[in-house]
Amino acid sequence: MKKNILKISLLGIVTGLLNGLFGSGGGTLLVPGMIFLLKTEVHKAHATAISIILPLTFISTIIYFKSGIINYEITLKIAAGGIIGSYIGAKLLNKIPTNWLRKIFALFMMIAAFRMVF
Repeated sequence: MKKNILKISLLGIVTGLLNGLFGSGGGTLLVPGMIFLLKTEVHKAHATAISIILPLTFISTIIYFKSGIINYEITLKIAAGGIIGSYIGAKLLNKIPTNWLRKIFALFMMIAAFRMVF
């Protein structure tokens, strides 16, 4: 149990750090971390990651707000579409087979990594 608590704590610290620095890290780190380190089922890992990201994002948003570095015009426009996409994605999660969910997630991670480098 102690080993699991250490893994959970380290995963949380690193995820929070990445979320604060880059505005991401929640899904990209949490999902694989929960699947491989904590042996969490894939669908539960994705759903749990979302619930973990919310408080992390809230804290980062307060700090960014106080620093005056949020672009509200872009925020409102993207958030409007994001709300719709979140609803659809949450409804679809349990309908997608585990092997497809893993492949789709891996593909998005590879595309994101490629775009960041090139």
